[in-house]
Amino acid sequence: MEGTMTERIQVNGLPAEASFTAGGDLRWRVDGGAGRGEQSLAVESSVLGFTAEGREITVRAFVSQLKGPFCGVGNLGNRVMKNFVLEMPTEVVAKMWSERLRKYIDSLGRPKRIFIFLNPYGGKKSARKIFHTEIRPLLLAANIIYTLQETEYQLHAQELAYKLDFLNYDGIVCVSGDGVLVEVVNGLLQREDWDTAIKVPLGIIPAGTGNGLAKSILDAAGENYSIQNATFAVIRGHKRALDVTTVLQGNTKFFSILMLSWGLIADIDIESEKYRWMGDTRLDFYCILRVMKLRKYHGNIEYIPAPGHESFGKPKNEREAIAGNIEISKQGRDGDVDVLHGYQGPNCCFDDSVWRFLEGPFISIMLVNVPWVGKDAMPAPEAKFSDGFLDLVLIKDCPKSALASILLKTGNGSHVKSPYVMYLKVKAFRLVPGNRVGDSAKGGIVDVDGEVVARGEGVYMCGQERDPMSYGPPILLTVDKGLATVFSSR
Repeated sequence: MEGTMTERIQVNGLPAEASFTAGGDLRWRVDGGAGRGEQSLAVESSVLGFTAEGREITVRAFVSQLKGPFCGVGNLGNRVMKNFVLEMPTEVVAKMWSERLRKYIDSLGRPKRIFIFLNPYGGKKSARKIFHTEIRPLLLAANIIYTLQETEYQLHAQELAYKLDFLNYDGIVCVSGDGVLVEVVNGLLQREDWDTAIKVPLGIIPAGTGNGLAKSILDAAGENYSIQNATFAVIRGHKRALDVTTVLQGNTKFFSILMLSWGLIADIDIESEKYRWMGDTRLDFYCILRVMKLRKYHGNIEYIPAPGHESFGKPKNEREAIAGNIEISKQGRDGDVDVLHGYQGPNCCFDDSVWRFLEGPFISIMLVNVPWVGKDAMPAPEAKFSDGFLDLVLIKDCPKSALASILLKTGNGSHVKSPYVMYLKVKAFRLVPGNRVGDSAKGGIVDVDGEVVARGEGVYMCGQERDPMSYGPPILLTVDKGLATVFSSR
């Protein structure tokens, strides 16, 4: 291992004693002036990149705005880009330091070429502006080469991911809400070479309505939620595994990375679209409406609980278990070969005795893959990125006053302590959705990662004439542990 390099230099025009350690720390002590004192930059966690010309090395850093003797160490607050100009005594010394810096940064395994999907229509339709003002400067400072592709319609990213020559890139990044990344995952898993394609690291930079995955990734690393921090997570190139859920009904199959909801939360998410002109407040407004005019839904669920969660529900009898397992096994093997020639999902054949069930009516059912489903909503505080389980958050019956309190507490995850909330982890889940209690002519909405996959008769329609799945037949969810990989800050 190379030792510490030490030199008398100038930092931003001030004389200083500087060192670059084998562990990747740039340290200097300024002799006098306004910058007097010891400062430090941890290259791995604070440096974007650098340029060298003659005797000068310009280090481009992403550091905390808080004042202190050290810059950019840990998550000290909101970060800003800042240049540090290191003037060496000779060009020979400058070359030695440049080579050491370059060698160290290369050893970090950061991405050098990325493919970017940008959704110009998501959220407040500001993704283009966000990219050029906040994201692009950081990528350029990190010397990352990118190919930018704007999505033009729904499922465009899925079509492009299906055909993309990913060998030319070190990662795929979505500047969007969660929906475009979901499309990319589905496109990759439909390929014949899905097992190689799904290993490509995926990044998410929030620029849409739903930004749950970006919030979950940053929160898990102890980082503030921001566009720039999400961009820096891609630049740093750390990776973590992410579970992928297979959502199956007959020959129709989707892959989910965020959540499935049915009942109250799905109704709020989808039906509030009619109030989109209200901006983000539409969700709060429609939430109040739905609590005041509370709906319940008939139906039933079956699930395989994670170890330690077997006390919830009731075991299926032998006849039901065998019949259910035959159907599940058949669904897991059969499929339309023209569409489903890619990944077929995990093995769906589980021992009959491990299935449990619950009968409705239900107010709300959510199956969540990561803790946050939006920047202000954490329905599954115990969710892990790659534990091989979904977190089931279920409400069967609840007074309206208590329900309002539960919804308010989803901002910090404390809602799971309510006696009206059933919270457990499951390996597999089977949903048989029914119609509304007291109004058998109207069904509900099954929402997967923010998109309607099925709905009953007489419910709200917005832009989508036909749902990919039907409302009523069982919908099966199974989890493949750590199938995908996402960029992370740590």
